[in-house]
Amino acid sequence: MGERIEIDTPNGRIGAWQAMPGGKPRGGIVVIQEIFGVNAHIRGVTERFAGLGYAAIAPALFDPVERDVELGYDAAGIARGRELVTAIGFDGALASVNAAAEVLRKENLRLSDSRHKDVRAVAHDAHVAVVGYCWGGSVAFLANTRLGLPAVSYYGARTMPFVHEPLRAPMLFHFGERDGSIPAADIAATRDAQPRAEIHAWPAGHGFNCEMRADYDADCANKALAVTMAFLERL
Repeated sequence: MGERIEIDTPNGRIGAWQAMPGGKPRGGIVVIQEIFGVNAHIRGVTERFAGLGYAAIAPALFDPVERDVELGYDAAGIARGRELVTAIGFDGALASVNAAAEVLRKENLRLSDSRHKDVRAVAHDAHVAVVGYCWGGSVAFLANTRLGLPAVSYYGARTMPFVHEPLRAPMLFHFGERDGSIPAADIAATRDAQPRAEIHAWPAGHGFNCEMRADYDADCANKALAVTMAFLERL
């Protein structure tokens, strides 16, 4: 269902994983990676959204610094991911997210199947939203406040320095109640700072949506996905 594409950004040409639905897309989703790159998990998330009817693109946000990054969920992967996050910065990440959103807004998005090439379109009035995970959850929040994109943030632990930035579009937060990197006080502060946002705290740890992490929780992941889809359908 998915394929690697290239997109142009203000910081140069980067790779991305694109997945398209079988029919006309219900809208577009920019999938924003964790610190581990556009790995098998993020590609799978992108394809899952396509299976639910959305045109989805996961831009490789680290490509301007290092191409084709896929890191392990271990101490070495975390250390390297943090280095890359610092190197690209939020502004660099947002530039690539915005470029991916522009791709999804174009009328002529190509959808391939095994028989022929077809041209499908996300209509101009169809929404484009962002859904981000971990570091990408914080990028998703900033894509709302700085780019005006509807956003879903999954356990974004780096949001607190910006939490008072005003929303410019609908916003949904998912947190884990047992997330050691996002204490209950931060979740409460987010509720206070963003009363217009929809906020859910699930009985799970950090990374509960990722099947490659120790804290993966299938029940919470499925329930959060249902909430996410309902949010996207209301846009």
